[in-house]
Amino acid sequence: MASIRARRGKLFVDFRYMNIRCRETTNLTDTPANRKKLAKIIEKMEAEITLGIFNYAAYFPKSERAQEMMALADRAEACISRNPTFKQFADIWYEEKKIEWRPSYQGKIQIILDKYLLPEFGGKAVHAIKKTDLLAFRSSLAKVRYGKDAQSSLSVARINEIMVPLRMILQEAADRYEFEMPYRNIKTLKQARPDVHPFTLAEVWLFLEHVRADYKPYYTIRFFTGMRTSEIDGLKWECVNFDRREISIRGALVNGQMGPTKTLGSQREIAMSQLVYDALQEQKAITYGKSEFVFCNSQGNPLEYRNVNRRVWKPTLALLSLKHRRAYQTRHTAATLWLAAGENPEWIARQMGHSSTEMLFRVYSRYVPDITRQDGSAMDNLLLASKEKLTDASNSSEGEAVFANVQTDKETSQ
Repeated sequence: MASIRARRGKLFVDFRYMNIRCRETTNLTDTPANRKKLAKIIEKMEAEITLGIFNYAAYFPKSERAQEMMALADRAEACISRNPTFKQFADIWYEEKKIEWRPSYQGKIQIILDKYLLPEFGGKAVHAIKKTDLLAFRSSLAKVRYGKDAQSSLSVARINEIMVPLRMILQEAADRYEFEMPYRNIKTLKQARPDVHPFTLAEVWLFLEHVRADYKPYYTIRFFTGMRTSEIDGLKWECVNFDRREISIRGALVNGQMGPTKTLGSQREIAMSQLVYDALQEQKAITYGKSEFVFCNSQGNPLEYRNVNRRVWKPTLALLSLKHRRAYQTRHTAATLWLAAGENPEWIARQMGHSSTEMLFRVYSRYVPDITRQDGSAMDNLLLASKEKLTDASNSSEGEAVFANVQTDKETSQ
């Protein structure tokens, strides 16, 4: 990490290049404005160093070390172009790819690189990594222990997450340096069904009746719209249309920063039910005009979900002796309630931001019987009703036939 320092009233840059400490003086005087200007230049320098395109002489043409550093860079580039290490190529790959990702995902990938991939493969030549190395690494992840007592192990889902950037890096390297991709025919580990624990309708009413009054609109909207935590925490008044009774999902708040939604399909319009409409009107009287966010703290800043979970969500569940669940289960609850009410599955999928109804039926439909009690008895009721109708019709026909016979007998006797 480069730093800015001053000497004899002039600013100089202290940084590392080619694993050599470099200190170069600028012609900028030591003022706050010049420090800010130099910081932007340094940011660009560091990006170029990471990408391997830094030109020492272009930045410091009068430096006595310029020619020496350029010669070292040429030799290193020739070596790297033939045999880059995993770390060297991973740094280039990350800088090239991160523009495609939102900040939260950039952070996740950086953690995976720093904690798992670089310690294992960082010093190895990228072309020398074999399939056996990858399988051994994946097996080692299952033995990783963490937590206070080191009793917890990485989940299958987490192991798959770690392997994704590893596969992407090796695929890109194989394409550029023309070697055989070692990740071929390594399948993703099978994962269990998503852990879904929706609330029953009775539990929803119980929660809303006892939650703090100032958070009742917040959780009413969560339970009956299926919005993700990042979506409701980042919801702005400009996205609420009372006339059309619609909520437009156009952004998400992740780690305190507004960004795009989880996927392009997550951008959608959610229809307001009467409960949601009333809850938003109630919230409007509190925060409209005070903040651009629908739900905010006393300073007008968006809610911090960890704080809300700790101070509101968890204590309310404990008070009511309800099973502890992540607040994200409010989204699952909305889906199951819509299904139980008989709403059109395609409409529900649009409200949830799903591209199709597949996930809807695969994940949520098994929970609907607990709410509707239609757990197979619907077919029994249909068959029973059909049988009773046939029986009634048969009895009616027999009665008419008997009466006809009686009439015929009377006519005969006369």
